[in-house]
Amino acid sequence: MTESLMNQIRRPDAVGHVDRVIKKNRFKRKVRIALKRPMPRVSMTLQRLFESCREVFRGLGTVPSARDVKKLCHILDGMKPEDVGLSMNLQFFKPKDVAEGSSRVTFTTIYQCENFSLCIFFLPATAVIPLHNHPEMTVFTKLLLGTMNIKAYDWVDPLNSDNLASPSRPRLARMKANREFTPRCNTSVLYPTSGGNIHEFTAVTPCAVLDVMGPPYSKDDGRDCSYYRDTPCGGDGYGWLEEIEMPNESEMDGIEYLGPKIIDFTT
Repeated sequence: MTESLMNQIRRPDAVGHVDRVIKKNRFKRKVRIALKRPMPRVSMTLQRLFESCREVFRGLGTVPSARDVKKLCHILDGMKPEDVGLSMNLQFFKPKDVAEGSSRVTFTTIYQCENFSLCIFFLPATAVIPLHNHPEMTVFTKLLLGTMNIKAYDWVDPLNSDNLASPSRPRLARMKANREFTPRCNTSVLYPTSGGNIHEFTAVTPCAVLDVMGPPYSKDDGRDCSYYRDTPCGGDGYGWLEEIEMPNESEMDGIEYLGPKIIDFTT
């Protein structure tokens, strides 16, 4: 699916290929991708999002204020696929091609620094990003294309951190969401200990979802991604979450971002 998706969004001025190592936790995959030179193009909405993220995300241990959250949500709610170089006309998003593709998830990084990252995830129909957490992170999720089910939990006892609890011992969590999202839905926000910090994506149709994470994952800084298996606890919206090894379906392919470029005036 990686090369197929690349071919759909490629431009005619390709200049060669490069071998790139994609790392995600314990998983490493070498993906051969085409290098492109897109025409210089700027999306004012994407540029405004970037500049606002520079102001809002101030590093480890800080959580955006309610005012800053509202500011970012307002920008994200107004984003269109074209702001990141996507379109419903791409073959990847056409229903007739659903059965022909792979169920493997692909991602591209628009921008990343120590304080935040902007990434797009492409999920073919039925693809799943398994239940996983976002330690010490605030994450804004905006679905740009498609229909997706998001299931999310928070720990009932958030003070009993992942580091203190035995990974092999299930912990009680409260379900915060388990419903379908479309591009018409508002941006969803999760916080370090609330808002559905542990969530799972399941694509109903081919999807493109934009994630703004602050700060991004960093194993060196103790923000490694953990995965979970959930067992419902009655019918009252609770479940037992057991930490598991990295599932095979969490392995992703990375591709080069070819959409409108961000201008960083500080460099």
